Amino acid sequence: MLSYALRRSVMSLLVLFTITVLCFMMLKASGDLATTLAGEGGGADYVEFLRKTYGLDQPLIIQYWNWLKGVFSGNLGMSFYFNIPVTDLILARLPVTLTLGLGAMAIALCIAFPLGIVAALRPGSMVDYLVSLVVLVAQATPIFWMSFLLILLFAINLGILPASGSAGLRNFIMPCLALGLYSTPAIIRIIRGEMIEALASDYVRTARAKGLGYGTILLRHALRNTLVPVVAISSVQFGFLLGGSVVVETVFALRGIGYLTWEAITQNDYPVVQATVVIVSAFYVVLTLAADILNCLIDPRVRLTD
Repeated sequence: MLSYALRRSVMSLLVLFTITVLCFMMLKASGDLATTLAGEGGGADYVEFLRKTYGLDQPLIIQYWNWLKGVFSGNLGMSFYFNIPVTDLILARLPVTLTLGLGAMAIALCIAFPLGIVAALRPGSMVDYLVSLVVLVAQATPIFWMSFLLILLFAINLGILPASGSAGLRNFIMPCLALGLYSTPAIIRIIRGEMIEALASDYVRTARAKGLGYGTILLRHALRNTLVPVVAISSVQFGFLLGGSVVVETVFALRGIGYLTWEAITQNDYPVVQATVVIVSAFYVVLTLAADILNCLIDPRVRLTD
């Protein structure tokens, strides 16, 4: 178990290192930062002053090393647009995004488990086709369109939920629902497929032959073996939720990491863009690592196939 966790941790660190390199180089390839900051009216002297001020006149490897040291020490630089430390800015916005992501994942799991299990119990039946239709519609609906539909229904027509803002928990209901429906189809497909395979396996037939109740077989045998892929896909989907929160937070005016990223991009605030990309990617990598270790605890056979 320990060697498996160490191998996965080393691989995760290598992935994080690669992400920092790609993030740094892609932003550098987007154009001259000093010229962008100087604006259209900035002269050559002012552009040169900005280069020296922000260390842009140094070799790329030195710029990357200085930035990387700042990342690991918690110093992500100063925001060009907000004129405050990027670390303080992200810490102030992070709770909103985490609340949105956790709420959306809870909704997705609460919808996916019953629908996936019901569809697996009667494959090829009308219920299975209806669940497949729900999956198809949810997967084909863009997340921004789903957000607008929810606003039209609950905020404008019914008037029972606020359309924007993050003042209270009621403000998160529609954003969490929109983001949760985005992840539901993938989880339903995994649960349905794994449950069908588990119910047709030899150990389930043996349990039936021993006279175990159907509920016991379903919960203690079939469902437990379904948890491994569900944990894996849920961790991946949670990472996607954090990254995909840009659209939802912008539509519902939730001032989280996603909305901050959109503001930083529109204002050419490069330190904030770099920081948000790295932080969301780090969340994704850490969640994947945690899912691998949790799956190993649920099913020790996982480490043997690694």
